[in-house]
Amino acid sequence: MIDNIYKNIDAYAVEHPDAVAYDGLGHTYTYGDLKSYSDSLAAFLDEQNLPEKAPIMVFGGHQFEMVASFLAAVKSGHAYAPVDKDSAKDRIENILEIGQPAAVIALDELPLAIDSVPVFQGDELQAAFTAKRSYELTHPVLGDDNYYIIFTSGTTGKPKGVQISHKNALSYLNWLFSDEFDLHRGDNVLTQTPFSFDVSVMSWGGSLLMGGVMKPLSKEIADDFKQLFTVLPEMDLDLWVSTPSFANVALLSPDFKQENYPRLKKFLFCGEVLTATTSKKLRERFPDARIFNTYGPTEATVAVSAIEITDEVLAKYDKLPIGYMQPEMKATIMDQDGSVLPAGEAGEIVLSGAAVSKGYLNNPEKTKAAFLTVDGEPGYRTGDLGYADEDGLLHYKGRVDFQIKLHGFRIELEEVAQHFLKSKWVEQAAAVPRYDADGEVKQLLAIVVPKENNFEKPMDLTNAIKNDLKDIIMPYMMPSRFIYRDAMPLTPNGKVNLKGLIAEVNGNA
Repeated sequence: MIDNIYKNIDAYAVEHPDAVAYDGLGHTYTYGDLKSYSDSLAAFLDEQNLPEKAPIMVFGGHQFEMVASFLAAVKSGHAYAPVDKDSAKDRIENILEIGQPAAVIALDELPLAIDSVPVFQGDELQAAFTAKRSYELTHPVLGDDNYYIIFTSGTTGKPKGVQISHKNALSYLNWLFSDEFDLHRGDNVLTQTPFSFDVSVMSWGGSLLMGGVMKPLSKEIADDFKQLFTVLPEMDLDLWVSTPSFANVALLSPDFKQENYPRLKKFLFCGEVLTATTSKKLRERFPDARIFNTYGPTEATVAVSAIEITDEVLAKYDKLPIGYMQPEMKATIMDQDGSVLPAGEAGEIVLSGAAVSKGYLNNPEKTKAAFLTVDGEPGYRTGDLGYADEDGLLHYKGRVDFQIKLHGFRIELEEVAQHFLKSKWVEQAAAVPRYDADGEVKQLLAIVVPKENNFEKPMDLTNAIKNDLKDIIMPYMMPSRFIYRDAMPLTPNGKVNLKGLIAEVNGNA
């Protein structure tokens, strides 16, 4: 049982200073390095007279220094807010406005000038990491203090900062280390999801708290199939952590199989729907491996339920269940009026228990709308439709609203549409998901009513719109196909009939 995240990591570093903690394709750092870097940076942060308990934005990719910065922040009493290096300028500006961070640690070049708060970067930051200073934990993050803050999207286009406390994180991590998942000390763990995506907690937690090795895979390599299929077999992985989408990418290579990955014996999936199709392929390619499907929103700390996908489970269910609840969490199925529904009846999944966030940072209105109390425990309205069967096994049936998951990223359709209106070529727009036979979102489409233009081809117009939006919209939110029409279908209230468009593109009109 772990009672303190950073003390646990530090203790291992003291006992095993030369053990490898991070292996970036042969560029390694030890646990001793991790403690030294984080202690030195924590001492540096203490000298900056930063606002007490205010979060620190950490901007970068998969560098070792990202993890060291996270630990330094919490040791010095600040939550960390990871922001991916590929974030659009608008998003960073919104995070600065909403999050009100004490400072910014920039491990990659920022796409904008920040003068509202101190920015630590370049030689100054590197010197702070390598100063080899000792550090005494006198005012670290503890208990209900925020440990990290993940910024998700909002329907207004403004991100929401989900506050996860040290207590919340421990609830999840201690479950991750329970007999259910049977993680092993010293495992090589795939670290592919961005640190700004909370599935990454499954990766660094599953490695650093078990004396394992983080095996980072950069976006640049992940997006280049030739590099990816060359690098993956060389990573010597024991534990695979990703969204199902990334596993589907790996499965495109016929060489992604047990013979070429002799140590890979466990897959942990989270962040989006795991289909029976993907699971069957993995069972065929990796017959000795265990596959776990997990479910949970960021607001309830990474994941709250899990089930091992065995041959028996695949034979029984066409759509895979999302699992049994972790011991410190409860799922209540409610109707629109908040009444509790019986087993087998579908409604909104409302989560409650020790892993539920205290709410959105500096956003009482959104917090009040999404968070509640259930039987005296903190609760969260997920917006997910589902039901629990007689055995307490949870089943997922889709979104209550128009929020989707694509490639593991949570996307709100209204947000994408609002961003499109910022293009000088767009009169009206809607973002519409296309589903596959398993009910998984496979593609995001843009339905656009364009402004008058002289482009010769639709592709020229599409390129012009994409160019307008390149610094406004995150790459994962950019629709892969554009459809142009003269007018949008409207509801009786005069709103764009998004449900009608979704039915239309999915052949259900």
